[in-house]
Amino acid sequence: MSHSPSLPDRPRLELDPEMSQAERLKVIRQHYRRIVHVNDELEDRLDDAQGRRGDLKADVDKLKRENEVLKTSSLYIASVEEITEDGVVIKQHGNNQEVLTQASTRLNTDLRPGDRVAINDSFAVQQVLDDETDSRAQAMEVTASPDVTYADIGGIDDQIREVREAVEDPLENPEQFETVGVEPPSGVLLHGPPGTGKTMLAKAVANESDATFIKMAGSELVRKFIGEGSRLVRDLFELAAEREPAVIFIDEIDAVASKRTDSKTSGDAEVQRTMMQLLSEMDGFDERGEIRIMAATNRFDMLDEAILRPGRFDRLIEVPEPTPRARTDPRDTLRGDERRRRGRRRRGRTRTRGVQRRRYRLAGDRGRHVRDPRRPRRGAPRRLRTGPREAPRRRGHRRTGHQLPVLSPARPRPSS
Repeated sequence: MSHSPSLPDRPRLELDPEMSQAERLKVIRQHYRRIVHVNDELEDRLDDAQGRRGDLKADVDKLKRENEVLKTSSLYIASVEEITEDGVVIKQHGNNQEVLTQASTRLNTDLRPGDRVAINDSFAVQQVLDDETDSRAQAMEVTASPDVTYADIGGIDDQIREVREAVEDPLENPEQFETVGVEPPSGVLLHGPPGTGKTMLAKAVANESDATFIKMAGSELVRKFIGEGSRLVRDLFELAAEREPAVIFIDEIDAVASKRTDSKTSGDAEVQRTMMQLLSEMDGFDERGEIRIMAATNRFDMLDEAILRPGRFDRLIEVPEPTPRARTDPRDTLRGDERRRRGRRRRGRTRTRGVQRRRYRLAGDRGRHVRDPRRPRRGAPRRLRTGPREAPRRRGHRRTGHQLPVLSPARPRPSS
């Protein structure tokens, strides 16, 4: 059944023989205008039909391509083991079946041992695939630089200097180490109590250095299935090799590098396998290049001795609790206006507390003001009133957890 649109009626010319010459001319002109109108309508419908025809043709081509894809057999993933004169030795993923096959001439020049390829049912190499990299490893790359600088960190100037010498200098000025003839430190381990600025120091390194910064937590390497954690570690170092120069920062490394025990549970065994892969990548048979490793932990006593050996973490930097004098260092980085505003507010509090300390009331005086015995008698008498005594008490510091003395009002002395 056809669904094509109906055509407009064809105009007809009707002339009466008894019409005059002027009437005939008028009728012919009206007939001509109807013909032009019908012609325009037919042209518009023709354009619409051609547009629909183009859309239908595109749909038909799409269906044909999908049909061809459905007819084509799926390809299998394999790895190139060896390239010989007789062909290419590949190992299929899954069943580890090794096959000697052939590759087209255009692919022979691009094939290398270890490449991932796609093969068909007859094991013929169809195309060369890109290197496999875990998307979780790619997500650990820090693209947006943190807004933390070394000037924002106070009280650990010596630790900042050591980190810059061990991480930034080998990447920015490698010729200095070549001139002296020494190998730069391969890794830096930051350890100390919580809240002393270890992670903030790593953020400052990511902000100040031009290297690619890859950040991860040690717990992210602990996986459920066998081999997943080791694979993630391997992909992490491969990503760093592709992005050289690079800095790898592992926070809370004690989650994956704790001391090994005789536990036979599958979870502990997988954590130990992941740690062995981490140690293998840190050692490496090949030169690591411009890759530096940083790690942080607040449980230094739980780390395995193997990860603390030379060649893995050459610098063990302790980030201790800041001294009372070091806590005042960040005030020097404040802007002048903020510093003056805080100074005025601090001086106002000091004057108020001083007045309160100088006010007293004698017991049994019933509100009568007395002369301050410490004031000379000349001039107007100084009238003071007794107030509550102040006793020091201790309050925990908000960021570091250290005990700071803070003055707070105590109860007034009972009258005798």
